[in-house]
Amino acid sequence: MDLKETVDYHIKSTWHSITRMYNLIATKYGLSQTIGYVLINIEKEGTPATKIAPLMGMEPTSLSRLLKNMEDSGLIYRKGDQTDKRVVRIYLTEKGAAARKISKKTILDFNEKLLKRISKKDLETFIRVFDIIKDEVYQEIEKQQEIKEVKKIDDIKLL
Repeated sequence: MDLKETVDYHIKSTWHSITRMYNLIATKYGLSQTIGYVLINIEKEGTPATKIAPLMGMEPTSLSRLLKNMEDSGLIYRKGDQTDKRVVRIYLTEKGAAARKISKKTILDFNEKLLKRISKKDLETFIRVFDIIKDEVYQEIEKQQEIKEVKKIDDIKLL
């Protein structure tokens, strides 16, 4: 099988195109696709910083840098949780709420265009296929996390 025929290739190349499109739109507002996704994942009542990284598929250290930049840009602010002092909640500023509206509208507008071209049946199939892919990925992640053996590239025999 050619690598360009793999499921991975189609997911990756499509996601790259979507990210590029969203970045082109976001830069007109001084934002980025990544910032937009963080903004839409922050709830009115604040969102614990630890909940954002998994939603974004980001490492906590990368998210920390991004949140610091967003805070410096006046999009968000941090505040300790009222009941659990160990938890830091992220809140939107007025500017952040406006940027969130733009991000949300951009996503919804694009999805509306897609849904005009994709039948309900095709969309259901697409979602079902993606659920299978996610399930396989999660199983593979669990399997790999259980393997403690470290392999070296030098030890691999080429076919």
